Amino acid sequence: MLDLKFIRENADAVRKAVSDRALEVPLDELLELDARRRKIMVILEEKRARHKRGNKEIGELMRRGEDAAALREEMGRLSDEIRTLEAEEGEIGGKTREILIRIPNLPDASVPVGPDETYNREVRRWGEPRRFDFQPLPHWEVGEGLDILDFQRGVKIAESRFTLLKGKGALLERALINFMLDLHTREHGYTEVFPPILVNEESMFSTGQLPKLKDEMYACRDDELYLIPTAEVPVTNIYRGETLREEDLPIYYCAYTPCFRREAGSYGRDIRGLIRQHQFNKVEMVKFAHPDTSFDELEKLTNDAEDVLRRLGLPYRVVILSTGDLSFSAAKCYDLEVWLPSYGEYKEISSCSNFTDFQARRADIRFKPAGGGKSRLVHTLNGSGVAIGRTVAAILENYQREDGSVEVPEALRPYMHGLEEIAAE
Repeated sequence: MLDLKFIRENADAVRKAVSDRALEVPLDELLELDARRRKIMVILEEKRARHKRGNKEIGELMRRGEDAAALREEMGRLSDEIRTLEAEEGEIGGKTREILIRIPNLPDASVPVGPDETYNREVRRWGEPRRFDFQPLPHWEVGEGLDILDFQRGVKIAESRFTLLKGKGALLERALINFMLDLHTREHGYTEVFPPILVNEESMFSTGQLPKLKDEMYACRDDELYLIPTAEVPVTNIYRGETLREEDLPIYYCAYTPCFRREAGSYGRDIRGLIRQHQFNKVEMVKFAHPDTSFDELEKLTNDAEDVLRRLGLPYRVVILSTGDLSFSAAKCYDLEVWLPSYGEYKEISSCSNFTDFQARRADIRFKPAGGGKSRLVHTLNGSGVAIGRTVAAILENYQREDGSVEVPEALRPYMHGLEEIAAE
């Protein structure tokens, strides 16, 4: 969430940022409401001061045995006026907040300007897509042929876009989770946490999922809880309402969780296979950083996610998202896209974002400067490290053989009991 004072003092910059994001927000209405509210607050302050003095004067009149009826009547009218103004101020404050929470974060100056994903800019590539001497199959056919992915029974158990993993498919999923957690904790400096996967509305609001993405969420209505769309939500909320110490920054956490998204409005997009599931596993990285170093931390975070793909030998590219493709809360975001032969293109497997102080203001996460002084908002960052299901898909497609078997990437073999291939039994 943006600071209202900042918006007031930088209205043109905010207006341009919202326009660059291809969004519409009633900014003029917000500024008008803010001006009205500030005028009311001045009047209220004057009337409250007069009311306080009047009550004191009534007491003095009574002590002297003098008639205070006229002054009592005046103070009664003043009380009514104060209540009316307080009600108006509260109503305006509510309307102001409704608009304020709809304003997205400001894109960093390094973000390419454009209304949609076609304006995203490639930053770098790693690895060469494999050249097959046979016609490669899509991962869903590879998995079904090996009897490790069962899409039909996933639908029977739940509904479409739920998948049953079996045997070595389940082992591959678990191996990837453990491999990524070990890499991030042992070599990249993250502390592993295992958070709740049900969170309250305040947690969802703090990270920016609510109210904008409410239709994407699975909700437990009777309990007013939501299934998390990503571990970003509970992990970022670990410090909600707390003040950290400057010397403790940056703080790195990583977490494995299942994730749940309704994918509302995405009918027809990647409906086959593991690319767009309602339930999927993910290892997430979250950082609480000092404002002066958060963009350096974003580069490190992105490299940590890339390291997963490099060690698995999966070709990928990194793109920086344009203003129109940024998530609501992000100031800057890199997408990692892995090569999928069946698509003949790169598909997103991780997003690494710096939210600057946008989430921290919503969640009230601050730090106390080591030299003293007023507390400041931290900067929050997160990135997938990485999405497990899409990594399974990438391995099945990039490591497939003509006989239908799949080579196990060397980095995963210690996590798969030394297994070097997945073959039909």
